[in-house]
Parts: sequence; structure tokens; C-alpha cells
Amino acid sequence: MQEAVIVDAVRSPMGRALKGQYIHTRIDDIAAELIKALLARSTSFNPQLVEDVLFGCAMPEGEQGLNVARNISFLAGLPLSSGAATINRFCASSLTALNHAAQAVMTENGEAFVVGGIESMSHVPMGGFNPSLNEKLMRDGNPDGYIAMGTTAETLASQYKIGREEQDQFALASHRKAVSAMQQNKFANEIVPITITAEDGSASKTSKDEGPRADSSLEKLASLKPAFRKDGTVTAGNSSPLTDGASVLLVMSKKLAKKLKLQPLARVRSMAVAGVDPALMGIGPVAAVPKALQRAGLKMKDIDLIELNEAFAVQSLAVLKELGIDEKRVNIHGGAIALGHPLGASGARIMTTLLHAMKEKKAKYGLATMCVGGGQGVATIVERL
Repeated sequence: MQEAVIVDAVRSPMGRALKGQYIHTRIDDIAAELIKALLARSTSFNPQLVEDVLFGCAMPEGEQGLNVARNISFLAGLPLSSGAATINRFCASSLTALNHAAQAVMTENGEAFVVGGIESMSHVPMGGFNPSLNEKLMRDGNPDGYIAMGTTAETLASQYKIGREEQDQFALASHRKAVSAMQQNKFANEIVPITITAEDGSASKTSKDEGPRADSSLEKLASLKPAFRKDGTVTAGNSSPLTDGASVLLVMSKKLAKKLKLQPLARVRSMAVAGVDPALMGIGPVAAVPKALQRAGLKMKDIDLIELNEAFAVQSLAVLKELGIDEKRVNIHGGAIALGHPLGASGARIMTTLLHAMKEKKAKYGLATMCVGGGQGVATIVERL
């Protein structure tokens, strides 16, 4: 079996949905610009070697529809001989795309893949344009499959007895870490400046994440009203914001990377998916991570850095509590509460951030893991090379 490696990984700056820097810019154009930049950084790589282009997207409608992965490949100028597919596992869509590419390389069903994720929450609403619920599922199946994400967060708060102050403290820490990372230029190697369009049609470049708030404080967070239940603890401040963004990675066999004299960031050691009760969807990583660790022959103590998607502070805290993880090695440059959660792009984004943080810290093992709406967890373990 071949070893699958990640040669490089880039992302766009994250933008605030509906009122941010990408409001007049198409997400497929952003992704295409990322691919061009990614391949330009690996000059010895011939795009003709790309077997498939796999993109995750949670809401594949509108400009994200019509197999957007194929359209992105056209926009990026990739060869017509390369395939393309759009993958949907909600928030873990692009982490799933990475895992599928790694599996293909491992089983010798392709030598090189471009993988990534996109989401414009400005242009395609969460839930899509015209959702249609199945009455049978609502009546006889599992209606929690359609449960609102905020409701699942409040359920975790009650079950794990995680109060408002603890959630707000976690959210504040996310902002402080992200702001510090930006001030120290920690994202320089992962962010690609993106061309954005203004309302008047003029173009400019952006290289800054819009989400992190330097002025955030416990007092400001405490002043926010509950977002999902009148007596609840989950607020807009301790939840991830609606976000626009994209991320792209170059995956290939270790053999090909060596032949092309490319130094990989890491090799993919293992991966896992798991299902959980949809009403407790945020706990998904608790089911997936042990499987990934077992397959890698590792223990949790072996993992140096962890990127855990911060859909909600309470969800993250519940996962950390269940898995016995020390917060010091989690989301060291901030998480989705600060940086943003562009749904289908988030898996690729957290893996990109993880890989560059591992290089910075000279960490050996890293873990990227996420919860998934509908009750799932996904985990991927990588080893720095």
C-alpha cells in the first residue's frame, strides 16, 4: 500500500458572511485562484498528473451547484483529463474529500489529487434555497436528523453541565489566540491573497481574516442574549459565525513527491468516521477520534497538536471533556469561533492550519476532527515529514 502525503495546503482569508469582503465575489472564483496559487508553489508538479479534483461543499446550490468541483477545475485551468467531484458531508465535506483522496492514493487508484472545500454563506443560505423535509422521517424515523444545530448545542450544555461563563471564556480565548496569530503573522504561509470585487465592479486584494475581534471581552460576551432558547447559554458570541471561505490541498503518493523533489508537509496516517445521536451531533469527534487513533497505532497522548472545529464553544468543551484533551494543544492559533466556519470549507481549513502549525512547532503528530450535522464525527491523523 502506498503512503499518501500532503505536499502543500493553502486557504483564503475568511470573510464575514452577508456583510463582509466576499459579498460581491463568487466562491468558485476564489477556489480557482487558490488552486493556481497552490500549484505555482510546487513548480516541479505537472497538473497533467491530477487524477481527480475533489471539493467539499455543504450547500451545493446556486453558484455552488452543478458539480462545482468541475467548474472550479475549469476556472483554474486544470487539464480536461482530470476528473472532478463535489462531496457533501455537511461541515466535514472537505475533510472527507481529503480522506477520499488519501484512500485512493493508498490503494494505488491515483497518484495525485487536488482537494479542498468551499462555502459562500453570503450567496447560499444555510439550509439551502428550498429545503424539503421527508414527512416519513419526521413521523416514523428520526426527526432529530433535521434538528437545529443551536438546539443540539443547548442539549450538550445541559447534559455536560457547561455553563455560560465557561462557554464565553472559551470563545474569548479563541479570539485572543487568533488575534495574536494574526499580529505575529502566523498565517502567512497558509493564506493566499484573494482578488475581491466591490459593488462598483472594481477589484482589489485581501489577505486578512475578518472574524477575529481584538476588542472582544467577557463583559461584551456576557451582554449577549441567548440565541436559541430564552433561558439558554448559547449565544452568537460563543458560537461560530456565518462565514465565506475556501481552502485547497495538494495530495499525492510519497513516491511521486520524492520523484518530483517535493517536500511534503505530512503523511496521512489514519482516518475515521462515526455516527452519533443527531440530538448530540456536536459530540461526533468522541466517536471518531478513538477509531482513528487505533488505526494509526497511537494514543491521545501521542498527538502534539489538534484542530477541533469550534461550531459552538459548548460543543468543543464537551468533546475535550470526553476525550480528556488538554486545551493547550488545541486550536493554538484560534478556532472557528474567531476565524469562522464556512461549512464545507472548514475541514480543509482546519487541516491547512494544522499542517502549518505543525511545521512551525516541529510537531510530529496532528489530529483534525469535526462534528457533523445529522450526528456524525470525522477524524484524520497526520504525521509531519
